[in-house]
Order: sequence, then C-alpha cells, then structure tokens
Amino acid sequence: MKMRIEHDSMGEIAVEDDKYWGAQTQRSYENFKIGIEKIPFEVIYAFAHLKLACAKVNYEMGKISEKKKEIIATVCDEILCGKLDDHFPLSVWQTGSGTQSNMNINEVIANRGNEIAKEKLLHPNDDVNKGQSSNDTFPTAMHIAAIEAIQKQLFPELQNMIDTMKRLEQENRDIIKIGRTHLQDATPLRFSQEISGWRNMLENNMDMLQKGIDSLRKLAIGGTAVGTGLNSFEGFSERVCNELSSQLTTQFISDPNKFHALSSKDDIAFAHGAVKALAANCMKIANDIRWLASGPRCGLQEIFIPENEPGSSIMPGKVNPTQCEAMTMVCAQVMGNDATIGFAASQGNFELNVFMPVIIYNFLQSVRLLSDALKSFRIHCVEGIRANEEKMNAYLHNSLMLVTALNPYIGYEKAAETAKKAYKEGISLKEACVSLGYLSEEEFDKYVRPEQMV
Repeated sequence: MKMRIEHDSMGEIAVEDDKYWGAQTQRSYENFKIGIEKIPFEVIYAFAHLKLACAKVNYEMGKISEKKKEIIATVCDEILCGKLDDHFPLSVWQTGSGTQSNMNINEVIANRGNEIAKEKLLHPNDDVNKGQSSNDTFPTAMHIAAIEAIQKQLFPELQNMIDTMKRLEQENRDIIKIGRTHLQDATPLRFSQEISGWRNMLENNMDMLQKGIDSLRKLAIGGTAVGTGLNSFEGFSERVCNELSSQLTTQFISDPNKFHALSSKDDIAFAHGAVKALAANCMKIANDIRWLASGPRCGLQEIFIPENEPGSSIMPGKVNPTQCEAMTMVCAQVMGNDATIGFAASQGNFELNVFMPVIIYNFLQSVRLLSDALKSFRIHCVEGIRANEEKMNAYLHNSLMLVTALNPYIGYEKAAETAKKAYKEGISLKEACVSLGYLSEEEFDKYVRPEQMV
C-alpha cells in the first residue's frame, strides 16, 4: 500500500496515499478504534454546507481569495454529491468536541482542493477553518443535520401515516365497537373515533417536532473556542447564518449567546424529546393494533392485519404481528437514545459540552429508525387493516358496560347490581335487569342503544 507523509503540529505521520485526509484525521483514526459507529454522513454533509457558507462569507469579507473560495465550493459540492464518502472514517467515540471530525473535513477539503488547483493553495486551518473553531462548527453542524433529518426523513413518513389514518377513519365511520379502559370492557365508540385518536397523536407530534426545529435554528457559529468569538470577525456569524438559510430550507439565526450555544445542548435535547414523544405514541398505536388483531380464534380479533411471514418454526400456520413488534422495538431504542442524549446534554462543563458526537449519533439514529419504521409499518400493516365487523358487533352486544346507559333511569347502584347479576349468572343485561324488576324489555331496548352512546 502506497503511503505519503503528512504533518501537523505534533510532527509527521504516514497516510494512505489515496486518502484525502491529513495528519489529524489519521491520528484519530489510529487512536480511537472503538466500536463500529462512525460519524453519520448527515453530519458530514452539514459540515460541507457550513464550510461552503464560511468560505463565501470569508471571501465577501476579504479574508480569502476568490480562487480559494471557488475551490472550497467545488470540493464541498463533491462532498454533498457523495463523491468523497470514503474519506470520512472517524469513530463516534472520539474527542467529545468533535474536533477531529471538524479537522477531517478541513483536511479533505484542503487536500482535494489542492489536487484540483494543482498547487498547494489551501491550508486546512488557515483557509478552510478561517474564523471558526471545532467548538462552534460541530454544534452548528449538529443542528443543521438534526433539522435536515427531521424535515427530509421523518416529516414525509409521518404525514404519509397521518393520511393513511384519515382514510381508515373514513372507511370505518359507521362501525360501532366496544371501548376498553384498563384493558377491561368500557362504553362503546365508533371504530373511526378510535382511529382518530391515533391520527391526532401523530398530528400533535408533527407540531412538537416543528417546535423542536424552531429551537434548533439557533447556531453556535461565530463563538469559536469558548464563546467570545476570538479569531472570528464582526458580522461573521450572522452572514454565515444567512448564507446557510439560502442553501437550505430553514431560516437559521445566530444564537444570541454563544456561551450557551457551546456549553449547553438543551435545544437538541428538547428536539429529541419531541422525537421520543412520537416514539411513545407509535408504541401505543402498534400495541393497540396487535391487541385488536390478536387471535385468530383465542384473542380479540377485532381487526385483520396483513399476513406477511410465517410466525413459527414449530407451529404450522401461525402468523405474528411482526410489523407491530418491529415498531415497538424501534420505539424502545429511541427511548434509550433519549436517556443517552439527556445525560450527555448535562455534561457541559464550564464553556464546552464534550459529549457532542454521541448526542448527534443517537439523535440521527432515532430519526432514521422512526422514519424507516413508520414507512414499513404503514406499507406492510396499517394500510391493510380491515375491521372484523362480526366480532366487533358480538363484543358490543355482549358487553356488560352497556349498562352505563341505564344510570339516568335506574341509578348507579341498581345498574351495578344488574351488571354483576348478568356476569355471575352468565345471562344478558336485559335478562338481569328484567328479572330484578327494574325495567321491562321494551324499556331496556329503548334505553340501551349503542348507537346513541357514541
């Protein structure tokens, strides 16, 4: 393998000749062989947007030449097109500031840029990182990556699921079924009303996520090392935010307090809280669906769901609610990620949080998993839900909780007595009520009408 010699402030180090990274990346690559988790490409692409914006602003402010700006822009475009993916090898388990990932992208831009320019034009620190620090660029890239992931991955799949729920509501608007509270029989409702609860949960989550995005629009860029902006320039932060706003679909603003921006990760913890809330709702919906589909003969069996795979290696013909199970596992992972993010966000000792790589890794994993799970769950399960009207009707008319309709006519205590007698003797509510002498059959039929109880 052909090698070349790169150097940094610590001296020389050998790097594979076909790699565009430099000495600092190589040291990190060799020193942190921990796990298999790599800095996500969403972060790398966010960095590319940021370095492009910084180069344009540096040129406008007379800090770098037009040629340097153009070369940096060319390389950033290559990164955003995925052409240089092989040159970002670093582990999540590195320095907690993400310094080595910032230098990774600085070195790749510089070395690839010099190759394009056919001269040693760019320096990773002096040109590509001008006016910046790892301490303000990494949290900026985190916010960009988080917003882009929510908008481009999660929002579309969430909206698709909401639309599917709306269709199911319409299709099942005339079906009345028994409700359940505490896993026990309760009063009736329309199946469409039950579905509307699922749909509105997801709509509420959409609003929560948007509030999370609003909190992430504030960027740390311009704070440099500790928040003072040392070695940056007046107006740099605001100009970079404006440039990023023109590149992407979000209106970014400069965080008014850079000491907060560098040391606190409350904004991203808040945004992931909205992701966790979505996971909690998805867990509830998936569990509701697999309960309602339980059976086929010894469960509730109020709905039919698609049969996708054989469910057992020993029980022939068994089919399981596999999409529900996959979704609930994803939700459990997201909740675990939230615990990690919450703890990591608390570790902003003095002027810098040093848990940032694990925060953004977990955040992006949560968004990616939920996006994929929502799509899979919708296509392979929810879209194929069908009501078992026969079973729903049987449960409805056999339920003891229809007795609730009698409260205004015979009172709570007599109604309770009626229900308990029916349950104990295995007879209908009507039989129990009539035998107790509280109502006639005609009166019972007049008062206990499920369609008027929803």
